[in-house]
Amino acid sequence: MAVYTEIGDDDLRGFIALYDIGEVLSCKGIAEGVENSNFLLTTERGNFILTLYEKRVARGDLPFFIALMDHLAHHGVACPTPVRARDGEALRELCGRPAAIVTFLNGMWPRRIEPFHCAALGAALARLHCAGASFAMTRPNDLGVAGWRPLYEACAGRIDGFLPGLGGELGEELALFESSWPRDLPQGVVHADLFPDNVFFRDHELSGLIDFYFACTDFLAYDIAVCLNAWCFEPDLSFNVTKARLLVGHYRAERKLDAAELAALPILARGSALRFLLTRLYDWLNQPAGALVRPKDPLEYVKKLRFHRGIADPSWYGIDAGGG
Repeated sequence: MAVYTEIGDDDLRGFIALYDIGEVLSCKGIAEGVENSNFLLTTERGNFILTLYEKRVARGDLPFFIALMDHLAHHGVACPTPVRARDGEALRELCGRPAAIVTFLNGMWPRRIEPFHCAALGAALARLHCAGASFAMTRPNDLGVAGWRPLYEACAGRIDGFLPGLGGELGEELALFESSWPRDLPQGVVHADLFPDNVFFRDHELSGLIDFYFACTDFLAYDIAVCLNAWCFEPDLSFNVTKARLLVGHYRAERKLDAAELAALPILARGSALRFLLTRLYDWLNQPAGALVRPKDPLEYVKKLRFHRGIADPSWYGIDAGGG
């Protein structure tokens, strides 16, 4: 179970008493999620999510995340809304950890990705980007290109033990991105981690986006690239052009992509693959004894990185490179 900090009954009652959400009926740890301690909180007023932010999330970034969710929810994006205590504060402390309560979203994330999931995701992502255009706060992407070399160097000397020859291959990729990463693409708020387990559906309808704790200011097209990697590969790691076409097509129906954004998708997708490969590799090589959560296998993203290396232009993804 992905609960790193347990909450005592007295601590919980004292914390909830600060809010106007009624008496606690139950509080159960949520097994999914690897960054924070999450609990399904049921009170007399309904269901909520209580999150204790663990060490990997910087305290200084939390006001950005809380304000962003609040902004998006009030601009029509289906996402958790922070619940404010009676004093108006949404961010507090519990058991020595920063903590917040957010509204509960009904739905389940899709275990098997179908084309209609990708269509709905593309439209929702575009609406997120449009709503985020009026969000005043900014946050740099700590896991953008500048953050990849420190991750790589932290793994250096051990990478080939995971997969022979991978260290040199990743070093070449990193040098390429440092010299050739796109510039001057449209920027704004991006989710940066919109994997299937962060998107809820009810039947065929998308019911919400969750887990904004990697959100930052970056190229909007980078978010699309993350989704191409997370949603458009089959279990055998073959690329599904139908899913990619639907994802990008429904995005473009909500927000226009200019020619430069479309042209940049192959290198952005390739860079996104490296980003998730490096973070997975770091976690894989630095598993603490008795870890509660098993790190995700980096090999999946080795294969995705190599796939993108062979892509010449967006049409190879099944995407029409025409403007609009």
